[in-house]
Amino acid sequence: MARVVVDVMPKAEILDPQGQAIVGALGRLGFSGIADVRQGKRFELDLDGDVDDVTLERIASELLANTVIEDFVVSRVDS
Repeated sequence: MARVVVDVMPKAEILDPQGQAIVGALGRLGFSGIADVRQGKRFELDLDGDVDDVTLERIASELLANTVIEDFVVSRVDS
């Protein structure tokens, strides 16, 4: 069975309040040296047939990511 991973992240110019909250929490917990955190989403799709790259890109852009504010990367991985 083939596996595809779609990583979705806020675009660089978009404020990431969750990431900023994590940076603040790290400092309060005594962790230093972390300048920034960006929080995203990871989707793992197990394929039950032959799904081409164009279809996977459509799935990511039309369903998994909000392309106005998020970028995504589709990767095929060994399962």
